[in-house]
Amino acid sequence: MAVRTRPDPSTVLIDGPWTHRDVYANGIRLHVASAGSGPLVLLLHGFGEFWWAWRHQLTALAASGFRAVAVDLRGYGDSDKPPRGYDGWTLSGDLAGLVKALGARRAHFVGHGWGGLLAWTVAVLHPRVLSSVSSLGAAHPLAFRGQIARTAVRRRAANQLRASGRLLHFQCPMHPERWLTRDGAANTERLLRGWAGTPWASSVDFTRAAERFRHAMLVPGVAHSALEYYRWAFRSQLRGDGRRFAAAVDRRSPVPVLQLHGAQDRSMLPGTAQASRPWLGPHSRYHELPHVGHFPHQEAPEVTNELLVEFLRNC
Repeated sequence: MAVRTRPDPSTVLIDGPWTHRDVYANGIRLHVASAGSGPLVLLLHGFGEFWWAWRHQLTALAASGFRAVAVDLRGYGDSDKPPRGYDGWTLSGDLAGLVKALGARRAHFVGHGWGGLLAWTVAVLHPRVLSSVSSLGAAHPLAFRGQIARTAVRRRAANQLRASGRLLHFQCPMHPERWLTRDGAANTERLLRGWAGTPWASSVDFTRAAERFRHAMLVPGVAHSALEYYRWAFRSQLRGDGRRFAAAVDRRSPVPVLQLHGAQDRSMLPGTAQASRPWLGPHSRYHELPHVGHFPHQEAPEVTNELLVEFLRNC
């Protein structure tokens, strides 16, 4: 991939059986791609992705009678990239405001990675706008933090601190941005490949997807914004706003939670996802997918779509 110039944000508006539009919520402009009609399903991508990560779910959910809307989170894709607002409070406010801006009272939230962490957060900070939470390759924020703390002094080959090793690297100013975007964002692809399950990581489909995600990471401002999510998550632990946030989200979800997790997830370990049990809502479910890594929605879209549709119809 020989990208030498930074692409315009509009280049992420990929054509397909969906409609692109801008929506204003919580004081910023968010780009969304939508398909279908019916109950609203809001799709929230993870680190290094953008709305297109949900290409398989947009069409499947629309065909199943839902209004599927995939959003570029604050700082990503064609959404606004303000210099601040990458804390859990503001990001959850973006999403609660987005539901209302889309003309709905409530929505099913489906989140991957960071999007999954935010879905858990919205469930307790803005419970009136949610019908359910589906968490893919993610965990409750306090389960994630707790697993890192518990494994900080262990020397086991597989623990959440080791899996999140880039978290400390990402705290440095400027260098991580240059690292992510160097050589046409080659390191972004290396991260995603390392987190993916072996079958998908060695497939043609992964190569195609990685090219899209590398291109999107090169959009001006995206690398910095993506890293700000991690910087707030780490630094807030030492500040009052972080302690207040932890206290605010330390409640069971008031809505059902579907957890879909890859058995080969090397970014958010299955044990960390399972440690979310204390915060699960009523009638929640956990499914672990064999031979799948951090990206169930892309690595095993048919199984993921089947489980999602079944869960959403029963909520």
